[in-house]
Amino acid sequence: MNINIRHERPEDYKRVEEITREAFWNLYFPGCSEHYVIHQMRQHNDYIKDLSFVIEVDGEIVGSIFYSKSKIVTNNSDLVHTVTFGPVSISPKMHRMGLGKKLIEYTIKRAKDDGHKAILTLGYPYHYAPYGFKGGKNYDISMPDGKFYKGLLILPLYDGALNGISGYAEFSDVFTEPDKDTLEKFDSQFPYMEKAYKASQREFEEVSMQLDE
Repeated sequence: MNINIRHERPEDYKRVEEITREAFWNLYFPGCSEHYVIHQMRQHNDYIKDLSFVIEVDGEIVGSIFYSKSKIVTNNSDLVHTVTFGPVSISPKMHRMGLGKKLIEYTIKRAKDDGHKAILTLGYPYHYAPYGFKGGKNYDISMPDGKFYKGLLILPLYDGALNGISGYAEFSDVFTEPDKDTLEKFDSQFPYMEKAYKASQREFEEVSMQLDE
């Protein structure tokens, strides 16, 4: 199995969106919006092309990772610039082969080499703890409502990167959920997939509201 990680090219866009859609379909809610997010992100001011990659197996694209600008708004209203990854997508037929892990590890190293201060992301703690991510409460960084949620995860990229910093995390508005009509119009360009309710959606809803107390 020959694995290659490289930057996305324009001719890859549709296939990357298809894989993203397949990977997230019915995971967090019936259908998904992640393929629309990356479609919008490529033209957004917060998109970080240098940290966004696709992964190929034997010459075929099977996944991708996208990065965007984020920040910590400190208690003094100063801005601390950070980066965020997501969506991270691997084709369902290639799950449990360590490909997502390769993408994340590769781009964390790139972010360090590029001199970024920290990575912020939202997700399940057990997914990202192996990479060194910890809950925002460990760094006195909350969500904008001032609450510490277990799903806000932070990785400083060098020793002391977040020393003396406290405040709240702010992510790009590219992640703002599209309205139903916009999403359905965009989704109509892809092959039909049935929307359904799954246990993972209830789990996500519960985890996303869990406070780190």
